[in-house]
Amino acid sequence: MQPLLDATVYIVDDDASVREALAWMLRTRRLHNESFASADKFLADINNHFAPTLVDPITSKTQYAAKHPSCLLLDVRMPHMSGLELFNELLAHGLPSTLPVIFLTGHADVPTAVDTVKRGAFDFCEKPFSNNLLVDRIEAALQLSSNAVTHLKAQQHIQQKIAALTEREQSVMQHVIEGLPNKLIADQLGISMRTVEVHRARVFDKMGVNSAVELANLIRVQA
Repeated sequence: MQPLLDATVYIVDDDASVREALAWMLRTRRLHNESFASADKFLADINNHFAPTLVDPITSKTQYAAKHPSCLLLDVRMPHMSGLELFNELLAHGLPSTLPVIFLTGHADVPTAVDTVKRGAFDFCEKPFSNNLLVDRIEAALQLSSNAVTHLKAQQHIQQKIAALTEREQSVMQHVIEGLPNKLIADQLGISMRTVEVHRARVFDKMGVNSAVELANLIRVQA
């Protein structure tokens, strides 16, 4: 598998020798990486590495997404903030969807690591780990991240197009997506068929589509 040129592997481990060994291994595989000595430092630097998307109305926590394909190698046991505590924070910020997390665990941590996989972690590698196996999992995580980042950018692009529509155009668009004919749309909105046709044409133009089917498929992407 060819490495993704714009990808970044983040390493969070309090053991300097482990960080250095992982960084060296990744460099030999042409994988850009950045290291952090603690979970606190990684979390404190979140704004510099990830893009805010929205604020969760329930938790009031800012949601983030990776700007490019990324994954996180995370040690489970660290002082102050553990890897598990950091993972919980990342979940609250919505990051693991674009930042797959691979836990680096000791034998005693395996049951805990399995539980984190059930809650959304990408995988875990038990220490001492095979470099080749770890790199395989990293590359798979980066490909997953790449797909998620691409999908998110497509969603955001579509949302920008929708935001550029007038309120009336959005109403017409919704009815078009539902498959209603122009006459029925006109009746429901209390406007003429000619007005519906004009709005319909403007919606197609602004959304960059040529038919109701294309429009429905496009809207489905951002759902």
